[in-house]
Amino acid sequence: MIGFIGSVFSPWYRWSGRREPQNHVCLNVATYGPGGRFTMTDRGRSALRQSPERLQIGPSAMHWTGGELVVEVDEISAPPVISRVRGTITLTPEVMTGVEARLTTDGSHLWRPFAPIARVKVDLSQGHIWEGHGYWDANFGTAALETDFRFWTWGRFPLRDRTVCFYDATRRDGTTLALGVEVTRQGEVREIAPPPLVRFRRSLWAVRRETRADPGVVPRQRMNLLDAPFYSRSLVETRIMGESSIGVHEALDLARYRQPWLKPMIAFRVPRRSGWRFD
Repeated sequence: MIGFIGSVFSPWYRWSGRREPQNHVCLNVATYGPGGRFTMTDRGRSALRQSPERLQIGPSAMHWTGGELVVEVDEISAPPVISRVRGTITLTPEVMTGVEARLTTDGSHLWRPFAPIARVKVDLSQGHIWEGHGYWDANFGTAALETDFRFWTWGRFPLRDRTVCFYDATRRDGTTLALGVEVTRQGEVREIAPPPLVRFRRSLWAVRRETRADPGVVPRQRMNLLDAPFYSRSLVETRIMGESSIGVHEALDLARYRQPWLKPMIAFRVPRRSGWRFD
């Protein structure tokens, strides 16, 4: 689940010139397995309401209670299965951090892992009712991703007594990012030297994929979650500091995303609904 102000992957936002992020807001929800749905409606500024504790985007909202992030979902899924997606997602942090990392040298892109270790309860109308471990972060930017980056991967891997996150990117100026962060269950946050960067099998759309692994280990996909011509999300198994871990991995090919021919394809899955009226 992702809340957007300035929906970075919306072709409507790109076609608008990205001048008004508040006029392109979205609550993206993706569920997997039987009954899986994908919602990513680009909404206009009339659908946006904000306060320090609450973000409302049309019929859906997320709010911080002081101890939990509660997401109220009421969306319509995109083709090929069009249906209403309703329910609640509740994330309870086990560890909160105040970390902020620059992804570019000038700070035009920032990453904030608010709760790298958390519990989550899901109760959605498609029968997705479960509890498990969760994660909460945010990205902020003052420039388009494809303006500053050619390619990036991100991965979050839970270990026995901590969680590690890896951010790797190739910027358009030719420099690279190789960030490793370790968060313990006691709330300690440390930057670590990442293990080697290892390529593994490409996605169904042939998006290049790579992540960190101990020497001699080749990561492998355990479950495909989301596949697009420029983006891959999957469960990936790797070994880090001697421990096997299955984590969420993302790969983003921004050189491919820059191509104009791709935007109409994305629009098929990301409808634009500019008007909204609150009761």
